[in-house]
Amino acid sequence: MMSTISPVRRERVPLARAKLLKISRHAASVAGFLLAWQILGMWGLVKWLPPAADTLARTAELAVDPDFLEDLGGTLIAAAIGLPLAILVAVPIGLLLGTVPVVEEMTRVFVEFLRPIPSVALIPLALFFFQPEINAKIALIVFAASWPILINTLYGVRDVDPVGKETLRSFGFGAGAVIWRVSLPSAAPFIATGVRLAASITLILAISVEYIVGGSSGIGGFLIEASTGIGMDAMIDVVAVLLWAGAIGIVVNTLLMRAERRLFRWREA
Repeated sequence: MMSTISPVRRERVPLARAKLLKISRHAASVAGFLLAWQILGMWGLVKWLPPAADTLARTAELAVDPDFLEDLGGTLIAAAIGLPLAILVAVPIGLLLGTVPVVEEMTRVFVEFLRPIPSVALIPLALFFFQPEINAKIALIVFAASWPILINTLYGVRDVDPVGKETLRSFGFGAGAVIWRVSLPSAAPFIATGVRLAASITLILAISVEYIVGGSSGIGGFLIEASTGIGMDAMIDVVAVLLWAGAIGIVVNTLLMRAERRLFRWREA
C-alpha cells in the first residue's frame, strides 16, 4: 500500500523535528545556566552573586517600574535615532569609496586613523560640542555605528560581479544607474550584516555615555543609581538591569536576522 503523505509534507516533518530539537537544546542550556547560577548565588560560592530567582523576580518587577521604563525609553530613543542616521551617512560613503578607487585611495589614511579611535574616549568632546546630552549620545552613536556599515558596504560593492556592471554599461546606462541597479542590490546583504552589527553598538554606546556622564536619564543613569545602594539588593538591581539590556540586544538582533533572511532569500539559495 502506497503512502498518501505528499512529498512536501515528508520534507516538512524532518524540518519541524530539527527545529523542535534546536529549541529544546536552547531551552536546556538556559535552564542549566539558571540552575548553576541559583546554586552559586544561594550557597554563596561566588561573592556578591545574587541568586537567580531573586534577580529574575526583580527583572520582572522592572517591567512595571515607571522610573525604569522612562530610562529605558530614553536609551532606546537615542539608539533608534542614531542607527538610521548612521545608515544614511555610511551607505553613501561606502558606495562612493567602493565605486571610485581614486577617492578610496585618497581617504584611506583618514579612515584608518579614525576607525580605531574608541568612541567612549570621545565622550568629553561630544558633550562639549553637542548639547543637550541626547545630541551627544546620538552623535557618538552615529560615529561608532557608521564603521561596520561603511566597511561592509565597501566590501559588498567590491564583491559585485563586474560582468553585471559591464552589461548594464553596454546598454547605455550611466554610472548612477549602475550603482542603483547593480552595485547597491548586490551589496545589500553585506549592508544588512553591517546594520545588524551596528545595532548592538548603538545600545552599548548609549548606555556607556549615560553611565559615564552620571546623573543622566537612560539605562546607564539607572545603573548608577542602582549601584549606589547597599548590600545584595543593590547588586540584584544592577544585574536585573543588565539582563534587560541583554534581552533587548537579543530581540533586536533576532528581528534584524529574520528581516535579513526574508529580504535576501536568494542569497541563501
